[in-house]
Amino acid sequence: MKKTVLAFSIGAVVSLTGCAQMAEDNNNGDLYRRNGNTINVTDRNDLYNVEGVPNGNDSRLNNFGYVRHQKSPIMGDRTSYGAMPTLNRERVADLISKLCVQLPNVNDVATLVTDEEVLIAYDTDTKNRLETADQVKKTALSVVPRYYHVYVADDPRMMKEIERFGRLDSNSQNIDQILDTTIKDMLKYPQGRKLSDGENANGEMIHEMNDRLDRDFRDGTPKETKAK
Repeated sequence: MKKTVLAFSIGAVVSLTGCAQMAEDNNNGDLYRRNGNTINVTDRNDLYNVEGVPNGNDSRLNNFGYVRHQKSPIMGDRTSYGAMPTLNRERVADLISKLCVQLPNVNDVATLVTDEEVLIAYDTDTKNRLETADQVKKTALSVVPRYYHVYVADDPRMMKEIERFGRLDSNSQNIDQILDTTIKDMLKYPQGRKLSDGENANGEMIHEMNDRLDRDFRDGTPKETKAK
């Protein structure tokens, strides 16, 4: 009788252990981690190879990011997202300044990021102002959304000019008119090369359909066709 009870107890323990292990394996082995209507694959490089593909330079910053969203299968149901990501202009300005100051012959950089423009004033000892302006501008464009326009000035005195906007925001009174005056002053300095046949050096589209709404300054559109 004792042997029968002992055998039954051992069997129960083994069964429970096996179930727990299977549950853990299932949790660890999910192909996707689900969160509402989101299917995430972020740091799961072990999907096909447990060890990943080590190359000696691996870090989380090297990982690709992949996210897939699905609508609810229930008709009329709307997906609700608590907090949508937004552009932190202060951090973007910080990143642009950090990147630009690492460029050759660029010693000091001040960056202002508004809702649609990037203004950069910098100190340089370059002998090729056009080339340096092009590098600074393209560095900023690589960070911000594509609809942004970038204006640069290789004059340290302009740093104080754009610094005064640091505590303002898009709702500040007459902010557009004040910014326009500063941007027109910055356009007196080299802006680098035009980005493409359809864009000028500041990323302003030529002959764009929303010229009436977009505050372009020298987008190449003939004056007779510009909105009044």
